[in-house]
Amino acid sequence: MACKGKVSIIVGSQRDLSYAERAAKILEEHRIKYEIMVLSAHRNPKELEKYIESSDADIFIGMAGLAAHLPGFIASRTNKPVIGVPLNVALGGLDSLLSIVQMPKGVPVATVGIDNPENAAYLAIRILGLCLEKEVN
Repeated sequence: MACKGKVSIIVGSQRDLSYAERAAKILEEHRIKYEIMVLSAHRNPKELEKYIESSDADIFIGMAGLAAHLPGFIASRTNKPVIGVPLNVALGGLDSLLSIVQMPKGVPVATVGIDNPENAAYLAIRILGLCLEKEVN
């Protein structure tokens, strides 16, 4: 499968769009294609599953607060890299952080710091760099 150099940023709520925009700004600065989607693992799981299956993105960034099921849901439905961004909605974001990092074996989610979508974008850029570099050589 060829690398398209594209990142999908998924948030579970309109309330989280400002975080997605912060990651998008970094991707734009590095001329990386991206799209932002608002799809909830809890409120519209079927639509989210269809989107994951049809997406041409190389990497998914999932941002979520509270139970933070979104990144794990994505990772359980794709073999592409998934980066989770825990958001501070309650408990200082520790609930979200623990929900994202404690995935079962075989369902990996790379996780960045609480409320740090910029690092998710930087990590996606590094992963894409490996993918795109391999295709050039």
